[in-house]
Amino acid sequence: MNQALFNYLLRLGDSTIVLSQRLAEWTGHGPALEEELAVANTALDLIGQGRMWLTMAGELEGKGRDEDALAYLRDTHDYYNYLLVERKNGNYGDTMMRQFLFDSWHYFLLRRLCESTNEGVKEIAEKSLKEVTYHARRSTDMVVRLGDGTEQSHQIMQQALTDAWPYIGELFLDDDTTVALNEQGIAPLHESLWDEWYEHVHSVLTEATLTVPSKEDGFHKAYRGGPEGRHTEALGYLLAEMQYLQRAYPGATW
Repeated sequence: MNQALFNYLLRLGDSTIVLSQRLAEWTGHGPALEEELAVANTALDLIGQGRMWLTMAGELEGKGRDEDALAYLRDTHDYYNYLLVERKNGNYGDTMMRQFLFDSWHYFLLRRLCESTNEGVKEIAEKSLKEVTYHARRSTDMVVRLGDGTEQSHQIMQQALTDAWPYIGELFLDDDTTVALNEQGIAPLHESLWDEWYEHVHSVLTEATLTVPSKEDGFHKAYRGGPEGRHTEALGYLLAEMQYLQRAYPGATW
């Protein structure tokens, strides 16, 4: 088994599923009906992408674990999502800022994965990119509207950016997994995404009249550990809710 590829598939699958779960928490609590529906649709897209990554991971592993087993029967330290996506929703500004920063990274990553030498990775990336392109456009629009809105909304978005920024650098850190996959032509080095991502994010945040943190703060002050199974306590509570039914009634079907 290609262990590096298995780890990477879990990393991508876990990140999209965890973010999907976070977004789903807005159901019934959105600030407006249109926003609630938009967030729910984004959550559905992400869980669909997560299923594809985890299905491929299970097939590669060859131990009979499907996407449901991988999603619902692993504990916190066996999840490899990035820390950014497990953060609590906070207010709607916090959620939109997290979404914008992640969507922008996700978009540039998927574009590169569409060039993968692995046909399975390439196929999933091509399918996901169509949805993520829309996600990125929508979250970009929301950040600009809220950042350049009222004085209150501007302050909320500036604080949301300040709070989220320390979690950004982890998305661009390379380890043995990404280095090995880059050598095989399967995935890019994540650090190679940084300049294009920062240029895009800087442009959008400037349009939103927000003060943009420095590049250096993005790396040197970054929290890290998610892809190694080290998480904040927030993930434990999220998984407890997400996995409850399967844990309480093993093997349950509708």
